[in-house]
Amino acid sequence: ATMVGFAAGNVLVGRAIDRVGYWIPALASSTALAAGFLLASLSGSILQFTFAQGLLIGLGTSAIFGPLIADISHWFNRRRGVAVAAAASGSYLAGTVWPAIIPPLMRAEGWRFTYLAIGIACLATMVPLVLMLRRRAPAVVAGSPGTRLVQPIALSPAALQMLLVIAGLGCCVAMSMPQVHIVAYCLDLGYGVAHGADMLSIMMAAGVVSRLASGFVADRIGGVRTLLIGSVLQCLSLFFYIPFDGLASLYVVSLVFGLSQGGIVPCYAIIVREYMPAKEAGQRVGIVIMATIFGMAIGGWMSGWIYDLTGSYSAAFLNGIAWNLLNILVMLLVFWKARRSVGIVA
Repeated sequence: ATMVGFAAGNVLVGRAIDRVGYWIPALASSTALAAGFLLASLSGSILQFTFAQGLLIGLGTSAIFGPLIADISHWFNRRRGVAVAAAASGSYLAGTVWPAIIPPLMRAEGWRFTYLAIGIACLATMVPLVLMLRRRAPAVVAGSPGTRLVQPIALSPAALQMLLVIAGLGCCVAMSMPQVHIVAYCLDLGYGVAHGADMLSIMMAAGVVSRLASGFVADRIGGVRTLLIGSVLQCLSLFFYIPFDGLASLYVVSLVFGLSQGGIVPCYAIIVREYMPAKEAGQRVGIVIMATIFGMAIGGWMSGWIYDLTGSYSAAFLNGIAWNLLNILVMLLVFWKARRSVGIVA
């Protein structure tokens, strides 16, 4: 329910920010997020909990990723890649910090108190921060210094959007395999849950580095090339999980995986801004982010289903590699269409 609300919210809130700016939809979403945690802590049935978790928490969370990176892309021209990557790094920082805080709190005080505390924290921090973003992004005058024009590509906006959706689905089905199942994989190998949790934290921390680095790279070679580099490296690191299943090896491969995949998703927002009109950025970025979320959800389920069928995670890793190759093929097509269009214009 949370993933469905999060996915749908990226499109709905993205469309809203294209029309009214970021802060009003973000304020509504932040309030809904806090209310969702507070109401979930008071829920007396699974239906009430699902409503709070899916509708309020899912939709509330949505404004703080896809729509945020779409909005920040309007504020920067010369270093847009770095700005988008820095904003997107917050989710990986959260994935590194919160897993160390929430489990001990739940063991000490229970899940209801933990939900209540998170709701209060969201209300106390996110609402004031959103209020600081009330000013709309400045209108860019064509031809002004530092202005980036929409780059030519031999694809219609609808065709490019569809290709990015397919690419986003493919990369995140692949990405979900280690992120969702690394703990269970370590348990299956006999290493225990604690080592798997450590590897997940390493992935998230390395993902922050990867995102920031990919932003610098994208500002120099463009979003398509940067995404292709990340996707190829992610595919290689997925393959390394199969033969290198020793404890020390898994720590190294998890680090490599985190450094490979962290910059992929923000590149979609950069590509949208490079090849599509700025006034449509919120909705179009939201659609691609929705595809990546569905990819994470489908991939996590699919990997578990394959493990149940085969009794081994090797086949699940191969499935992830296949989806990763789909992403690479789609992005090679986008790269070729962009190069072809440049050749025609020249």
